[in-house]
Amino acid sequence: METISLARGNPAHECIPVEELASCARAAVERDGSTVLSYGPVGGYQPLREWIAERHGVDPARVLVTNGSLQGMVFLAERFRAGRVLVEAPTYDRPLKILAAHGVETTPVAMDDEGLEPDALDQALRVGEKPAFLYTIPTFQNPSGRTLSLERRHRLVELARQHELLVLEDDPYGLVRYEGASLPTLFALEGGERVAYSSSFSKTIAPGLRVGYFVLPAPLERELEALALSTYITPVLLGQATVFEFLRRGNFEPNLERVRSLLGVRRDAMLEALERELPGARWSHPEGGYFIWLELPEGTDTAALLGPAGEAGVTYVPGADFGGAQNTARLAFSFVSPDEIKEGVRRLAALVREPLPV
Repeated sequence: METISLARGNPAHECIPVEELASCARAAVERDGSTVLSYGPVGGYQPLREWIAERHGVDPARVLVTNGSLQGMVFLAERFRAGRVLVEAPTYDRPLKILAAHGVETTPVAMDDEGLEPDALDQALRVGEKPAFLYTIPTFQNPSGRTLSLERRHRLVELARQHELLVLEDDPYGLVRYEGASLPTLFALEGGERVAYSSSFSKTIAPGLRVGYFVLPAPLERELEALALSTYITPVLLGQATVFEFLRRGNFEPNLERVRSLLGVRRDAMLEALERELPGARWSHPEGGYFIWLELPEGTDTAALLGPAGEAGVTYVPGADFGGAQNTARLAFSFVSPDEIKEGVRRLAALVREPLPV
């Protein structure tokens, strides 16, 4: 029996525009090969920096293009080593591991179905050492799929100004919306002075290109550039130039529409399967992104259930990996087919209904 992975937060293979990217890579080399195949500016391929800067209304010098956005998180962890960072509870596990490895203390801040709770954030800001920054994924959050409401976005911006708090808004999923109206980013609401912005082309074009980026206050951008220079001398300019060629050809928006269509069907398949198979559970209802947050009945231990689930041919990520409760789990619908999603949820539900062997 083949294992169905509801753990992998990857785009399905059919989401990746392979032939077009091959053409873009060839064009990038033919047009600018002496640049993209050599050592180059550590801040990134300049035409791509300028495209990103124009999209966000900033000077290109504030844009740092990184080898995936997690590489930038490593630089931030190094910059604020041994400091304190506020994070959502739950939150993406990779930044938690990166911060911990650099001796950074993380303080979890409660969330509910509307995202980060402003009162909990206010309280966390009034206790203990002043935090270096708040790390937040306000739109289609990983792992919960939740989205911070507009009212709370305004309140978060107010708190950032009041407490002179740097906010890192991580937004890799915001453009992958299946329904509902888009909300302004924290970066746009605040004006980009106290909010730094991070995103990536992994979810909108292809993850293997490893092209992420940060829009930072100019002094912090220069500091992180220096860390990047000491780490890898030059970024992967060929990947960045390939992304730029893809953008230059006008392929970005049509590709987004295709990705939304492919993944929206998968989101719907998972919601329908949960409704049918697990009526006693609760789950998030994301309007976009890759993930659904599952809350099983009290007393269920999703970490203990993981072994039997693997034997039954389905896998997921226990919520505890993200700082969540024992009875929670992250389900990813982005990678497998709608039929596999339905079967995977059915297998998981069968285990939940049966008591674990003692």
